[in-house]
Amino acid sequence: MRTRNLLAAAGALALAAAPIAFAETGAGHPPGMMHQRHDAAVPTLPGQDAFGAVQEIVRLLEADPSTDWTKVRLGALREHLVDMNEVTLNAAEAETPVEGGLDIAVTGAGRTLEAIRRMVPAHAREIDGHAGWAARSEALPEGVRLIVTADDAKEIAHIRGLGFIGLLATGDHHQPHHLAIARGERHVH
Repeated sequence: MRTRNLLAAAGALALAAAPIAFAETGAGHPPGMMHQRHDAAVPTLPGQDAFGAVQEIVRLLEADPSTDWTKVRLGALREHLVDMNEVTLNAAEAETPVEGGLDIAVTGAGRTLEAIRRMVPAHAREIDGHAGWAARSEALPEGVRLIVTADDAKEIAHIRGLGFIGLLATGDHHQPHHLAIARGERHVH
């Protein structure tokens, strides 16, 4: 909710500033089409998270002279970002503490179920071994079971404290993975 409130406030501020910027340019262009002054404040948020992630990747690809544009697959990245959205916002999760960690049944239907089946097993492989954890997944009729355990009491508490979404966000592999998908170097989960 806080992120939405911040985004709404940023949007309202941008809208409130638009007439001022429009009047200052005197160019006769609507705010979205005006020529930017170098000293004028401009919004920095792209307005939508997935769009911003793609925008960042495009900038990186365009800045890299070795980019092979014949292999670039931004559509594949978009599909992966849709999967991330589905699993983050629409998947149901039932967390059960087990000896040494957590057992999480991640379920959904339709597009959400497809995303769960692509993302959760791949992420289990990615975090297996992180901080001494053992992570694995098992297929369920309507989703995937994620089991993450450890031997160290501190790590058991860590796993349980993170819960499903925290475990999903664990690791530094997401952004490099997105760039690799866009470059056509990796298949989407």
